Amino acid sequence: MMRRAFRALLLSIFFIAPLAMQAQGDYLDVFIAQVKPEKVTDFTSISKKVADANRRNSGDHWIAQQVIYGEGEVYAFVSFRQDYAEIDKGSDAFMNAMSKAYGKDAASKMLHDFEGCLMSSRSELRKRRPDLSRKMPSDMAAYAKLVGGSRVLRTTAVHVRPGHVADFEAILKDVKSAGEQVESTQPLFISQGVEGTKGTTFYVSALRSGLDGFDKNPTMHEILGEEGYKKFLQGSADAIESTESTLLRFSPELSNPPEEIMAAAPDFWQPKSVLAAGNRKPKSSATKASAEKANQ
Repeated sequence: MMRRAFRALLLSIFFIAPLAMQAQGDYLDVFIAQVKPEKVTDFTSISKKVADANRRNSGDHWIAQQVIYGEGEVYAFVSFRQDYAEIDKGSDAFMNAMSKAYGKDAASKMLHDFEGCLMSSRSELRKRRPDLSRKMPSDMAAYAKLVGGSRVLRTTAVHVRPGHVADFEAILKDVKSAGEQVESTQPLFISQGVEGTKGTTFYVSALRSGLDGFDKNPTMHEILGEEGYKKFLQGSADAIESTESTLLRFSPELSNPPEEIMAAAPDFWQPKSVLAAGNRKPKSSATKASAEKANQ
């Protein structure tokens, strides 16, 4: 999300839903950045200004997350996209918001400085898979309430062996079917990498209101039963090449979520520091010039 918009702006100047939820997007546009340890403060400062510009000028929308278990100093920025066309629309809205807030020259320098804070980065487009997901929210309001009320996210990237995609999808369908029969299970979101990934990668994600939400969850053995669990283990061994688990915490000050999600928990998504920044209007180039002239 942000990297594409940043590059587009720099060039112009010099990161699986049912029908009822389609307004929230069928794709997840994900930008993942690993920040240089000595540049974390600068990165955070710039990211806050970028988010602020988009909030105040009808810019793009995204949810920022920081890894708390996984690789150090890694941040993810996730936007919801209905289709590929919305990627361009989001980038355009982002660029317009930045230029309007800071002017083209200042925005260019800010985004150049942002790039200088990064050790590495990558962009991915993931397609949501409601057919494989468990206990999906029934409508947009329920979805917004779930996401807006969440504070942490666990995502497991599952890399599937070539030729075993159908086998792995069958495993997920069995887990979905069994899990939806257990009252104590919580929603589980499945998405599939379609751009920017190597091989076939599925993402299994769970949202919680706090870390304690990951305690005392039913195990796969308890969900599937003895025979189902044995089948699951054998099928996974055959179909899965490797997995990576990451635990992330939402960062509201670096985010500009869609209005529905923000409305679900305004005190969290609009903390005092964000509201204070939103009440300050940046001076335009003309205003700055007039002020400088008056002081001469």
